[in-house]
Amino acid sequence: MSVLMEFAIFPTDKGVHVSGDVSKVVRQIEESGFPYQLTAMGTLVETPTVTEALKIVDEAATLLQTESSRIYCTIKLDIKKGAQNMLEEKVRAVTGKLNSPD
Repeated sequence: MSVLMEFAIFPTDKGVHVSGDVSKVVRQIEESGFPYQLTAMGTLVETPTVTEALKIVDEAATLLQTESSRIYCTIKLDIKKGAQNMLEEKVRAVTGKLNSPD
């Protein structure tokens, strides 16, 4: 099984510039060892189980709560049996169709 999670998490009590807080979360994701991709609107992470994906979110919330009293988070999950490497394969499937004649 593969779980592709897209999530965004940031403090709401730190003003409009929260890149420093977001970078702490991304560093924590990087240290988890799971493949990830930072985007302008959130971060994609691929894990083998839902439990591991949600653990990343829990750890990110715990990290941000040390310096913030309010945090906003959105989460989307794509859970697929028998899949792996969805982080790259889903993009490759679309770009392959874009580059092939109809």
